[in-house]
Amino acid sequence: QVQLVESGGGLVQAGGSLRLSCAASGIIFRINAMGWYRQAPGSQRELVASITSSGITSYEDFVQGRFTISRDNAKKTVYLQMNSLKPEDTAVYYCRASRWDDYWGQGTQVTVSS
Repeated sequence: QVQLVESGGGLVQAGGSLRLSCAASGIIFRINAMGWYRQAPGSQRELVASITSSGITSYEDFVQGRFTISRDNAKKTVYLQMNSLKPEDTAVYYCRASRWDDYWGQGTQVTVSS
């Protein structure tokens, strides 16, 4: 079955960095677009960054210049490098795989203290 497993979350001080990983299985990873989303308490889930199967990246304005999404097709893994973290980046971060169907991971908590 399809599994997306996120890791790398944690507690970090404002200005710090974290690198999230999402390891996929059960899908043809290289043909899937991948995305990172986040959901803060009381808020809707929102897109953070995405990367197409051909490696084209896109970022929401609130992370532009601070976050970098990348993928390693050989490892079937997508990454989110998060730098200059702010308290408002605190959320559960989810990865999503999209092709003919959508699949989601279980999420990883990121907490940024001020």
